[in-house]
Amino acid sequence: MWSFEHEPDRARFTERYTLSSDTPAECATKLAAAEADIGLVPVAALASTPSLAVIPGCAIASRDRVRSIVLVVRSPDGIAGVHRVALDTASRTSAAYTRILFAKFWKREPEFLPHAPDLDAMLRVADAALLIGDPALLALEDREARERRTGERLLYLDLAHEWFKFTGTVWVSAVWAVRPEAIAGSSIAAAQVVADFQHSRDQGLAHIDDLADEWSARIDVPRRTIHTYLSQNIWYLLDEPCLRGLELFYRYGAECAGLPAAPMLRFL
Repeated sequence: MWSFEHEPDRARFTERYTLSSDTPAECATKLAAAEADIGLVPVAALASTPSLAVIPGCAIASRDRVRSIVLVVRSPDGIAGVHRVALDTASRTSAAYTRILFAKFWKREPEFLPHAPDLDAMLRVADAALLIGDPALLALEDREARERRTGERLLYLDLAHEWFKFTGTVWVSAVWAVRPEAIAGSSIAAAQVVADFQHSRDQGLAHIDDLADEWSARIDVPRRTIHTYLSQNIWYLLDEPCLRGLELFYRYGAECAGLPAAPMLRFL
């Protein structure tokens, strides 16, 4: 979002786009309801809204460890002792990946419970807790302090790493999706939209240091952790390895994670 929020691009982008901020799940809901034209959406949403097109070249993905999607396991037996999993309600996609890992690779059939992202509360009702985004990063930062406070040692599994370990493919979390009919009915050409979003991606990558400064003032995570996260954990290019990972996610999702069969991706 760098060029949408920073000059010299912000002024001209404001002439083309009206911005609002929502969770990725809410972005997908608004696109499906034609209440928004472009949104950063969880990849699971594309299976249920196949009419959406994807802006090529842009993604939120990870080629190994992502840090912001973590399964915290309380059982001393690890995954083998998990019978109930509390799922952070913020992401249907991460929940689908979790269900796939349990069914396909860990060969377990636990009960899944939706829950607000509060680690201690989640572990009071379940053997494992899925945390996403800032709560996951904060839990990792608090890991050693929590162990000192409680005397309890938990297992923290990075689910992007687990996916890569079992499949050898990239974990893809979200993409920019578009209602093609909205672009066709606007004064902005599809090629211009693609160019704008790819330009903003590249400008953001060129300003990682500035982003780390900004976000370390907004959330209670050390700057070095944010810098590592933005520069090493997240992969922003929707390339061929990402597309192979997505193809596998959709196939497995239809088999065991409750996702509808996904058509081939449509690109803007």
